[in-house]
Amino acid sequence: MNKTAEIESVDSFGSYSEPGTLHLERILPGPVERVWAYLTEPEKCAKWFASGVMATTVGTTFELLFNNQTLGKSGETPERFRKYENKTMSSTLTRYEPPHALGFTFGTGPDSSEVLFELRPHAKGVLLTIKHWKLTTSEGKLNVSAGWHTHLAVLTDLLNERTPAPFWARFESLEREYRKLIPGLS
Repeated sequence: MNKTAEIESVDSFGSYSEPGTLHLERILPGPVERVWAYLTEPEKCAKWFASGVMATTVGTTFELLFNNQTLGKSGETPERFRKYENKTMSSTLTRYEPPHALGFTFGTGPDSSEVLFELRPHAKGVLLTIKHWKLTTSEGKLNVSAGWHTHLAVLTDLLNERTPAPFWARFESLEREYRKLIPGLS
C-alpha cells in the first residue's frame, strides 16, 4: 500500500462514543518525538494549529492565537469565519508528559472544554489520539469535530511534506459531513 492510501485509510471521522466527547485517531509518520515537536514547538504548531508558546508546567495559563487563513494554500476566508481569524484563546495546561501526552483547556471559565493528545509508537508510524470533552452544544460539537479533522489533515500533509489544501475550504467540506453524523444537526 502506498503512503497516500495508508493515510486515507486512517483519515476517519471522529466519533462520540460518550456524550460531549470527541475521539479522533490518526497514524502519522514518526518518530514520536517529531510529532511531539509539532504539538509543542511554537513555529511548528503555528503551521497546523495555532501560534503561541506552549506551557510546560501543569496549571500554567498560556495563549493560543488562531490564524487559520494562513494554514495550507492560500484561500478565501468565508465571511462567517472572519470573526475567528486572529483570535486569541487562553488555555491552561492540564497534562504534560513529553513526548507522549499533552492536555489543556480549550478556553477558560465554566464554558471551557478540554483536549488531550496522546502519542504512541505504531507499526506504521505514530498513533495520535485526540480526546476533546465537555462539549455541551450541538454546534460546539460540529465546530470542534470539523476543526480538529481539518487541523489534523494539515498536520498530516506537513508531516508527509505535502502542501496542505486551503483550511476553510476543507473545513466547510468536513462540516457538511459532520452535520450528517452528529445527532441533532441534520
